[in-house]
Amino acid sequence: MWDVQGGRRKTRLRVSLAAGCGKVVTVLLVETFPAGPLQCNCSVVACADTKQAVVVDPGGETERIAEIVAHYDLTVRSIIHTHAHVDHIYCTHDVKQAHGGDICLHRADTFLYEAFDQQCMTLRLPRRARSPVDRFVDHGDKIDLGKHGLDVIHTPGHTPGSICFEVTDGSRTIVFAGDTLFRRSVGRTDLPGGDARTLQRSIRERLYTRDPHAVVVPGHGPSTTLGEEARSNPFVRG
Repeated sequence: MWDVQGGRRKTRLRVSLAAGCGKVVTVLLVETFPAGPLQCNCSVVACADTKQAVVVDPGGETERIAEIVAHYDLTVRSIIHTHAHVDHIYCTHDVKQAHGGDICLHRADTFLYEAFDQQCMTLRLPRRARSPVDRFVDHGDKIDLGKHGLDVIHTPGHTPGSICFEVTDGSRTIVFAGDTLFRRSVGRTDLPGGDARTLQRSIRERLYTRDPHAVVVPGHGPSTTLGEEARSNPFVRG
């Protein structure tokens, strides 16, 4: 219900950033996997040096998240959300209880976050507990991640408080785009708070103006790059 214009695709993603000549030197760990009833892409992102981590859009798979945290001996600093549709926040409380970390959201999506029970009812999902937001983030803010940081990019349109998170590791950049931008598609805008013109402006002005080689991890489906979408996305061209 919440994902893309043009259908759903179930994929399993893993992005690992590494550099070096003849050897692998990992400085940023990124594990991405489809989670929950609507296969939202959840990511665990960690600084290999400090073992500090953030969890992006925990829509489910809490056991998988726990396995990753335990395997790499991570400390969860933040639980961050690209927006507050239920498939992206469904297991936020569970992750908070298990691993700690500040729950982060853009303030403009508060109305959706507080309507968690109603969203569950709409999709006939079992109700779960909801923890309050610890930190409201806005465009230009930075979320600490050990020796790294995730830049907050406000990209309204899919929802008023939709945000993307950009992190750079050496020569590689990743943008966690939520349901703002998909491979050859964009987020739907016919739900409460959605606006098609605002979404197009957000993508053109705040995403396509960035590194065209940046990897895009969308809220659902396979990864892409900003450059590919600027050239080939049928909904919003650069």
